[in-house]
Amino acid sequence: MKISTIINQLEEWAPISLQESYDNSGLLVGDPTADINTALLCLDSIEEVIEEAIERKCGMVIAHHPIVFSGIKSLTGKNYIERTLVKAIKNNIAIYAIHTNLDNVKNGVNEKMAEKIGLQNMEILSPKSGKLNKLVFFCPLSASESVKTALFKVGAGNIGDYDYCSFSTEGEGTFRAGQDTNPHVGKIGEMHREKENRVELIFPDNLKSSLINTLKENHPYEEVAYDIYTLENKWAEVGSGMLGELIEPIDTLQFLDGVKNDLGTACVRHTKVLQEKVQRVAICGGSGSFLLNEAIAKKADVFITGDYKYHQFFDADDKIVIADVGHFESEQHTPELIQEYLQEKIPNFATYLSKVNTNPINYR
Repeated sequence: MKISTIINQLEEWAPISLQESYDNSGLLVGDPTADINTALLCLDSIEEVIEEAIERKCGMVIAHHPIVFSGIKSLTGKNYIERTLVKAIKNNIAIYAIHTNLDNVKNGVNEKMAEKIGLQNMEILSPKSGKLNKLVFFCPLSASESVKTALFKVGAGNIGDYDYCSFSTEGEGTFRAGQDTNPHVGKIGEMHREKENRVELIFPDNLKSSLINTLKENHPYEEVAYDIYTLENKWAEVGSGMLGELIEPIDTLQFLDGVKNDLGTACVRHTKVLQEKVQRVAICGGSGSFLLNEAIAKKADVFITGDYKYHQFFDADDKIVIADVGHFESEQHTPELIQEYLQEKIPNFATYLSKVNTNPINYR
């Protein structure tokens, strides 16, 4: 199996275009054209994980967190990042990171976390805007349906749980073909009028190139007239955090004890209990303090995340219970999530879950 095949499958699930601006997801080390037989899945691709990959003869490590976030000017092994990269390069092990792009898809990290603690009726806590576009093109009436169908197959025209969505208005286009053209309709050098449809379709950022190529391949005109507009609409399927509900209200402290058990964390740091029972729960794997106001606005009873600082707990302001379960603990099931996905999509490709506990935090 070529590394590029694995990458293409992963990025069909969590496109790189969905990562945050500070992130560094993607192939960090390795040749995408190389062939591999197995991959090791982990949360952090630290040196011990690379050693495990060598021992288990894995040609690729797929991690949630990138080992490299900023530029590297030398590779001398002076710190754990450089030692990891040098060891991977020496042993022909590719390193791939699927980080905030996997956080931001609905069936990604947060949904897995939500399932572990028993949430239902889930939705993105903070849907993203500016990630959807509208394609507008003009096409002769006789060809507009076939062109639309081709674009639908690429992935355009999806709105929520609906697909094949479009809008068309009929009008008249005019043009005059130049001397070096081969017009589909009309004659060279003569003004031509043609009944056309103006067709509008919504599509996500990551489909732009393939969508334009499909439009040009299927449109009958030599020169295709089209426009692309960036939309500010919220994209319900992409964004930060997750909001869900328990099957029925449960005692608050009993719920927090359950979360501690379900996520396998040594402790849950939380603000004071505000009400006897909870049902509506907001979550965010990793560091989610930036979503607190969204959780309050969506009337969540509890907000579960990691990496909360002392003064940030005061921001609960008796409006919500903040529960910090730890960064590692909230995301530790991500390798399992990746394995489930790859086993479904590429069943003949072997994957192993790393046995290395990469949590840098210990508890007593």
